[in-house]
Amino acid sequence: MANEEKIFADGFSFKRNEKAPDFVVGRLSIKADDGVAFIRQHEKGGWVNLNVKTARSGNYYIELDTYEPTAQSGMKPQSEKQATPKQKAPEPEVAEDEDGELPF
Repeated sequence: MANEEKIFADGFSFKRNEKAPDFVVGRLSIKADDGVAFIRQHEKGGWVNLNVKTARSGNYYIELDTYEPTAQSGMKPQSEKQATPKQKAPEPEVAEDEDGELPF
């Protein structure tokens, strides 16, 4: 990965409470006006991917995930993924007795 400039997520804040139970990872706060503006500016295909990272100071910050899969990775970007229709499973065959009755 090249030395790309970090894009900090405006309006987003993440804090960990060390006194919280283990199942609580942290608290995400979003300043509505700034967060919505950031999302609208950076959305691709209806999605904005963010990473929660730890700074050298030990504080958390939220950064825009700018990863773009290449054709070599075999993955399609989220904007190119399409829902594939599910095929209906074939009906199971039911064996009948000689008299036409079900065997149970």
